[in-house]
Amino acid sequence: MSLKEYIVKEKDYIIQLRRYFHAHPEVSLQEYKTCKKIGEELDTLGIPHRRVGETGVYAWIEGKKSSGGKLVALRADIDALAMEDLKTEPYRSQNQGFCHACGHDAHTATLLGAAKVLKSKEKEFSGQIRLFFQQAEEIGQGARLFVGEGLLEGCERVYGAHVTSRIPKGKVAITKGPQCASCDYFKISITGKGAHVSTPHLGVDAAYIASQIVVNLQSIVARSTAPLETVVVGVGVIRAGTQYNIVAEKAEIEGTTRSFYPEIRKFTNERVVEIAKQTAAMYGAGVEVTFLDYAAPLVNDEDAVNEVTAIAKGLIDPGDIVSDYPKSLGADDFADYLAVTKGMYGYIGTANEENSNTRAAHHHGLFDIDEEALLLSCNLYVDYALEVLGRA
Repeated sequence: MSLKEYIVKEKDYIIQLRRYFHAHPEVSLQEYKTCKKIGEELDTLGIPHRRVGETGVYAWIEGKKSSGGKLVALRADIDALAMEDLKTEPYRSQNQGFCHACGHDAHTATLLGAAKVLKSKEKEFSGQIRLFFQQAEEIGQGARLFVGEGLLEGCERVYGAHVTSRIPKGKVAITKGPQCASCDYFKISITGKGAHVSTPHLGVDAAYIASQIVVNLQSIVARSTAPLETVVVGVGVIRAGTQYNIVAEKAEIEGTTRSFYPEIRKFTNERVVEIAKQTAAMYGAGVEVTFLDYAAPLVNDEDAVNEVTAIAKGLIDPGDIVSDYPKSLGADDFADYLAVTKGMYGYIGTANEENSNTRAAHHHGLFDIDEEALLLSCNLYVDYALEVLGRA
């Protein structure tokens, strides 16, 4: 590995920050102390910043080489999860019931490290680097706040990266095309008519109708979707009735749809609505379907992938660049940025064979990382931003 010296010398700074954030996790839209700490670090570095929403931070670095120039955006998500930290390390969570079990602490620290390096190089480039310390990725609500404020307008590229325990330290996944699925939440509310179970013909059984809707929804994948397409229609919650001997008057179904392409996403969600309404109507019930858009499909731009790959080849052996990283039906709202600006989302290997916690699954209480991997992630942030702005 041939990391740049200006990255290597920031190792202690990045690791110290990562451990601070790991010890002080906050969940989506509650990242107040995290936001404050980010602001304090940016103030120390002399980098201007402001809030986005209540807990996001937008910062910017103006190149001093000449006036004008291109714009590039770099993103890190900052929220944690509502779960216990099962590790015993000194930097384990100090906030009971909360844990950075997905790596967003590492992302935040790495982008701050990149900000420090890029600020020191402001006389070497023109244009502007925009830094997104984004809240609420875990619930798909943060990226749209940055997009809604127009912070991607005029940006040439947007880049982000996620640590992963699925590949070893020293490797990075830079893959064209779909990487994460869309994520939409749906609720189907059914209104029937109550009656005694001994006289079901006098009622309209919302529980029975709900069960029929759940079964019929499976036809979307089995019979309405091309076999080579990847689509999920999952139901996780069914509520119905008030007592064992009463025909249920109300029922609710909650679930999710996931797919990799916008047109498939649209078709799938429309079929959920059609099936719910048609099934309810067949039995004389009322129905209401509500959808919440959590994340679009994350599709990496081919040009951006080629550009980041070229940067990575200057830092690591080409054999350590994974160009066919498997698609995931999990979602990431970085997709909302890619919907309006060309860019890509990479994956930084953080697994170490000698530390089982670094190989633990994401969203597990033992999840940890090999912190040496953050230097490669930081180097990609810095060198790609400089490349986009015209100074390799």
